[in-house]
Amino acid sequence: MRIITVKDYDTMSAAAAKIIAEQVRTKPTSVLGFATGSSPVGTYKQLVKMYKAKKLDFSQVTTFNLDEYCGLPKKHNQSYYYFMMENFFNHVNVPKGNIFLPNGVAADFKKECEAYEKKIAGKGGIDLQLLGVGANGHIGFNEPDSVFHNKTMQVNLTDSTIKANARFFESMNDVPKTALSMGIGTIMAAKKIVLVAGAEKAKAIKELEKPIVSPQNPVSILHYHPDCTIIFVKE
Repeated sequence: MRIITVKDYDTMSAAAAKIIAEQVRTKPTSVLGFATGSSPVGTYKQLVKMYKAKKLDFSQVTTFNLDEYCGLPKKHNQSYYYFMMENFFNHVNVPKGNIFLPNGVAADFKKECEAYEKKIAGKGGIDLQLLGVGANGHIGFNEPDSVFHNKTMQVNLTDSTIKANARFFESMNDVPKTALSMGIGTIMAAKKIVLVAGAEKAKAIKELEKPIVSPQNPVSILHYHPDCTIIFVKE
């Protein structure tokens, strides 16, 4: 695990985008894992900029997103599908048939999660996974727990996560209480991981610097990944 400290958000975003761009240029058929939230927005902007400058081609890329809120249809402006379309997919040439996110309005969430795992496996696994990190150390929506959960599953969001996300909704009651999320095992199976974290995540990164791996701090599992780069905006 490598922690690279940078001076500001734009530098972080450019550094992460460079790694992703190199992955796509080296392997045009790459399977990319994507994240939502404020941290990766700048990275997506950088990748869009490269695409529009004809320096990057996503025409053979396949993507899988980490998670989706339960109960939000794709057209809801706070769904992660909507987020990804607005911030990335509407601006680049990833084929629509190659874009995968968990279905937050599936009739059977257990079957949806099992199907999602099969889709990832069917594409040969994830070549590069982009991550953010929650203030409580969650990656994807893998919240602090007594165990590391392996596969994609429906998860209960903690009160701290619900409160953190409430700013995007009209009221606290509108924030979904559950989500579908790739499991820790699925994330760790990615061949390469890049995590971006702004200065507001300093506490989470400080905890990560400790040589302690615990499901109470889900991001700590990255100590065991063979190719993980963390790009952090130092305060």
